[in-house]
Amino acid sequence: MVDTTTIAQRLAELRRKINFHNYRYYVLDDPAIGDAQYDRLMRDLRRLEEAHLELVTPDSPTQRVGAPPAAGFSQVQHRRPMLSLANAFTLEELQAWHRRVCNLLDTTEFGLACELKIDGLAVSLAYRNGVLEQGATRGDGAVGEDVTQNLRTVRSIPLSLQGEPPPYLEVRGEVYMPFESFRALNEERQERGETLFVNPRNSAAGGLRQLDPKMTAARNLQVWIWGLGDTAGYEPPPSHFQAMEWLQTLGLRTNPHSRLSPTLEEAYSYYQSWVERRHELPYQVDGVVIKVDSYAHQETLGVVGREPRWAIAFKFPAEQAVTRLLNIGINVGRTGSLNPYAVLEPVVVGGATVKQASLHNEEDIQRKGLRIGDWVTIERAGEVIPHVVRPEKERRTGQEREFRMPQNCPVCGTPVVKPEGEAMRRCPNASCPAQFFELLKHFVSKGAMDVDGLGEKWCETLIAQKLVKDVADLYYVNRNQLLELERTGDKLAAKIMASIAASKDRPLPRLVFGLGIFHVGSEVADLLAQRFPSLDELSQATSEQLMEIPGIGPKIAGSVTAYFQVSHNRRVIDKLRQAGVKMRQEAPQRPGTPGLPWQGLTFVITGTLGAMPRREAEARIKALGGSVTDSVTRKTSYLVAGESPGSKRDTAARLETPILDETAFLEMLSTGQAPQESRR
Repeated sequence: MVDTTTIAQRLAELRRKINFHNYRYYVLDDPAIGDAQYDRLMRDLRRLEEAHLELVTPDSPTQRVGAPPAAGFSQVQHRRPMLSLANAFTLEELQAWHRRVCNLLDTTEFGLACELKIDGLAVSLAYRNGVLEQGATRGDGAVGEDVTQNLRTVRSIPLSLQGEPPPYLEVRGEVYMPFESFRALNEERQERGETLFVNPRNSAAGGLRQLDPKMTAARNLQVWIWGLGDTAGYEPPPSHFQAMEWLQTLGLRTNPHSRLSPTLEEAYSYYQSWVERRHELPYQVDGVVIKVDSYAHQETLGVVGREPRWAIAFKFPAEQAVTRLLNIGINVGRTGSLNPYAVLEPVVVGGATVKQASLHNEEDIQRKGLRIGDWVTIERAGEVIPHVVRPEKERRTGQEREFRMPQNCPVCGTPVVKPEGEAMRRCPNASCPAQFFELLKHFVSKGAMDVDGLGEKWCETLIAQKLVKDVADLYYVNRNQLLELERTGDKLAAKIMASIAASKDRPLPRLVFGLGIFHVGSEVADLLAQRFPSLDELSQATSEQLMEIPGIGPKIAGSVTAYFQVSHNRRVIDKLRQAGVKMRQEAPQRPGTPGLPWQGLTFVITGTLGAMPRREAEARIKALGGSVTDSVTRKTSYLVAGESPGSKRDTAARLETPILDETAFLEMLSTGQAPQESRR
């Protein structure tokens, strides 16, 4: 008999350890163990929880992304209003604020807490008995939106507090996106042909308001806690600065650059130091918040409208400059996207000499009405590459030239394409030198052709030595060529040659995925290979035939047909065939023929299944011949609805798609019998 008390104790110990290491890593930025040790703890916890679902708790580290997408956000009434701040833009305005405070307090002897003003989204976090109960946006100050599930994905927000927290504790903070995450997000959006975010604040705000918590988790958001809200009668420390120190002992993340200044002069010095140093920070700040430190003094000063008298935001000066737009250049990204950028007459902005600036995409240029030769205003707000704000049209002479995107790739000369509904033009040549390194890494990766032993360094070497100019060349490299490379002996060369040879027999979906066709991930490759059992058949498919496959829309279909229309890509496929790479698999059985019972049926799973993880459910559907997609369409055969199914269930009902509850779904899995015919 299982001793549940012992198991519960083991679970509690694992959670305690993981929460401690999360605190060291995400709050203190001082990890105590390596990634491998941390991963081992998480694996142990997940394994034990999966075996004892009744012992899973909401504050477990495994539950950070555990909720299904929401249909919308409910409203939250703040126990105490989330106030806005008055702004000061000059020293004179700051001094005027300080004089008013001195007059109201009838003293000049009080401390000022100085904090960096993070450019993010204000949130409220409520903890009951040390466990995160609710998270909300500021909203209008009185009422915000319940974004609890999204905030649970922010790893610097503890799901449970350390030490001895009060029975109820509400804190306020700023959710933000670090520059590194912001750049990575925009690079991904650029490669997908999507509109770029203008600044980290916009992307953080958009991330926090995603209906699917998994989308929020992908933004890699962070938080700084900057204030106390309601404590339900518990007596907190007597001053703001002391309260922030106390919150840190509970495991909450407070900014280490905050300072307590006894005079306004010292507070101003703090501000001036960060005007110069703000670009050293890995996140965006737009000023300094100065607060009267004593809570008793804050109570005396009170609030005017929605602004406290006891605090002010001293904003940094705007970092803009005007210079001439000399030209518009084009970079080719790793997925073939043509990315325009501004070539500028050098100008100093925020202490840095700027020669280039972002233009995002062709539509951005047209929307702003930019012309080559224009005088333009540029802005630098922490991003590595500044962006062009606007042209100074009144300074035009008539000599300026309109910009036209190139019709051919500036690197390889291949005619570019612009898929319908996308902002980016693309080079469809997968072996274009500008994108080939990333393609080769992808081609040899485990999810694709799985060439064991060929990592990033080897890809660099093979390209640098001109042994591989397209992915097919990999199969024509010989042992003697490898032996001529530095630090390559007989044993290593033999191992690599064996790995290359073994990869020739990978299943067709792996090859389709490995080719790097835009919009074709591993699941889409599976769907394509089920319908077209050879690469030759797939290459000749029309967009209409592709869109007959459930889960394949016009964007994917257009991308696939465009890939096979490029002569260079067809030559690469011919070389792969001649090298002996497997390009055919047994044709899938069609509906109505003997074989797998669910062949030709398409399922969508929504909500939480109690009996098994979603991946296992998907695998079992595929084992019976069915396919699984993410979106409910008129081609969907069945929706499997678990707990909290969200909007997909509503869509299925509207489209009259048959809906299976978990009991019915499990019964069909156990019998292996085909479901009844769809009502459509």
